[in-house]
Amino acid sequence: MTVQTPTSTTPTPATPTRELSTVDVPRGLAGVVVTETRVGDVRGREGFYHYRQYSAIDLAEQRGFEDAWRLLLDGSLPVDAAERAAFTAETLAPRRLPDELRPLLAPVAHGVGANGPLAGLRALLPIAAGLRGTRPLYDTDPDGRRADALYVSALAPTLITALHRVGQGLEPVEPREDLGFAANYLYMLTGQEPTPEHARAIEQYLTSTIDHGFNASTFTSRVIASTGADLAACVVGALGALSGPLHGGAPSRALDTLDAIGTPERAEAWVRERVLSGERIMGFGHPVYRTEDPRSRMLRSVAERLGGGFSELAVQVERHVLDALTELKPGRELFTNVEYYAGVVMDQCGVPREMFTPTFGAARIVGWCANILEQAEDSKIIRPAARYVGPTPPQPLPTLA
Repeated sequence: MTVQTPTSTTPTPATPTRELSTVDVPRGLAGVVVTETRVGDVRGREGFYHYRQYSAIDLAEQRGFEDAWRLLLDGSLPVDAAERAAFTAETLAPRRLPDELRPLLAPVAHGVGANGPLAGLRALLPIAAGLRGTRPLYDTDPDGRRADALYVSALAPTLITALHRVGQGLEPVEPREDLGFAANYLYMLTGQEPTPEHARAIEQYLTSTIDHGFNASTFTSRVIASTGADLAACVVGALGALSGPLHGGAPSRALDTLDAIGTPERAEAWVRERVLSGERIMGFGHPVYRTEDPRSRMLRSVAERLGGGFSELAVQVERHVLDALTELKPGRELFTNVEYYAGVVMDQCGVPREMFTPTFGAARIVGWCANILEQAEDSKIIRPAARYVGPTPPQPLPTLA
């Protein structure tokens, strides 16, 4: 005979959940290691940064943008011309503007107004990804994720330049398959094929800005990727972080400094007055580097190679600023950063100032995508804690009058 045990109707007490221990960290997560990465790193005290195992500056000086792009995407440089050509061929078709997006260019370009092409890109990129059938990273295999990353990275410059031109009352310029990434970007932006000197200068700038550690926008892209969202959503989030003036808006402001000074003779007095009054001089100082920014050093040589009065003024003003900062702010370790000469180089190559940050973004998307693909390999969602400092709970609800 089977004896049935009566089922108790008394709820079983819940097992107490164990609270995770918390760790206090510096504001802004400064110096906090949150993960491991194979993409690259910044060694601020040495004045050095790298993409995977190679110096980023060596890549900018000795290789083209497509080589660095392949390195970030696939983990290795092309070993010969055939491999380089094969990768470049992969990037050509995704450059083309989808026909479905053409009617949207004008309303988006005019709708975002002064917010510019990067704001328009945040609107159009999810639509382009949807048209393509892009799925969440969580539901996509590594080959599919790579294809999505290649598509977004290749299409973004076309969208950025098209939005700019339409906003200026001009027709978009179709990409050319016979031009490399940098030359094609300048061509789509200006409507004129750039000189080899200008194309190479912009290529060196773009290559030097692909990735730079766990900055705000890169970290944002990885946080979103940790949720399993689609790749375009991750890039759009990073673009939102980049739109803040504390992150991506300094190159044009650095040129405003040069405009205000005007001539080398006025530089020393102008700089000393600003430093003594406590004003920040844009283009100097960096949250990571405690020595000369290697990107600035490289771009200074590019600016000097391009020549012209503006480049000469920039070099002279830099000298006065550094002398004044050394004298008036001893021990502060303030050096020229990338934004200073980035603005000079882009200006010399015909990039309008309102397109400085979008140009930077066109390159940085490649780095974001590399970080997104790496983050997608980890199934752990990024979910930190916060310390509550509001009124003590629980309090009785007030009676509604």
